[in-house]
Amino acid sequence: MIQLINMVNQNRILVLFALLLLNSILIAGVNASPIPKPPNPNIKSYVLMDYDSGMVIASKNPGLVLPPASITKIMTSYIAFLELENQTLSMNDKITVSKKAWKTGGSKMFIEVGKQIRVSDILQGIITSSGNDASVALAEHISGDEETFSIYMNQIATNMGLDNTNYVNSTGLPNDQLYTSAEDVAVLSRNLIKNFPNRYKLYSKKEYVFNDIKQFSRNKLLYVDDSVDGIKTGFTKKAGYCLVSSAKRSNRRLISVVMGAKSPEQRTAVSKSLLEYGFRFYETHKIFEKNDVVFNARIFDGEDQEIKLGVLEKQYISVPRRSLKKIKKIYIIDKSLTAPVSKGENVGYVAIKLNNEVVTKINLYALEDIKLGSLYRRTLDSILKNF
Repeated sequence: MIQLINMVNQNRILVLFALLLLNSILIAGVNASPIPKPPNPNIKSYVLMDYDSGMVIASKNPGLVLPPASITKIMTSYIAFLELENQTLSMNDKITVSKKAWKTGGSKMFIEVGKQIRVSDILQGIITSSGNDASVALAEHISGDEETFSIYMNQIATNMGLDNTNYVNSTGLPNDQLYTSAEDVAVLSRNLIKNFPNRYKLYSKKEYVFNDIKQFSRNKLLYVDDSVDGIKTGFTKKAGYCLVSSAKRSNRRLISVVMGAKSPEQRTAVSKSLLEYGFRFYETHKIFEKNDVVFNARIFDGEDQEIKLGVLEKQYISVPRRSLKKIKKIYIIDKSLTAPVSKGENVGYVAIKLNNEVVTKINLYALEDIKLGSLYRRTLDSILKNF
């Protein structure tokens, strides 16, 4: 009888152990949830960027210098939006079409020499039908001639930190001195959306009518994916087929830049696969609110011994799904930080690490002024600094 009871108890223990083991295996399987490697299409270069964080989720040759073809016109429209914002240009202004603009080859809006065309129509002709004639007309209207407009384009590129970009025209027509990289185009596109959210809506238009001619967007993703709302196609023999796309699903936005595809179908398919990859396997999380106090740092020679450091605007990170709890924050601050320090001054950064790898850095700024302290405080701190 006692042996029977012992056998029953042993069986219960074995069953319980088996259940616990199965449960742990299932939990491990769920937590593992492997993230597949990003696509590796047979194109020259691509970048997939998270809009909110500015982090690159996936890439292939992101800094490779390439001819941009008509994605050049993203900068052309950016400058137009900037002029509109500064009220030095109006949508109702009329542009007189020059002979040079009218004669410009390649894709056209079909404007006629000597005619006056509203800025609103010219912009739609640049954005939707990729009109080279419209781009030149706009460049001449804003800067007097296309050469001066190109200087303007390069000034904006420098201000944005587009180190692998140089412009020589407003259209993207072939020129050995015209080049950019997928990473630079992604940064430019992010700035376009961020700085001009209302103007950016022009990029979602699939068609428009000008001079009784209906013209359609070459961006086929607009027709197959409702979440896509831009941005621009491009093609020359040297550049291949290019497509800059942006899509928003729920509260997330991604930007895809594809350069050097072999056909219109390939650039569309690759762009779609990149966007799907980013939305499916990555998450975007806000980690700091605007003006959050992130760190209290020691400061020497000041009226106060501590200074509040933080961020000036909301900060986001993009990480593989279900990995947020694994991130670590490492604060990098000058250990000899010395007064005076002005509010808004960049005094360090926080490194975001995942699996012992730094995935992004977020600048930290002084959230207050710290003035020079008394002679006694400075003398005492000079002694403390040495220790």
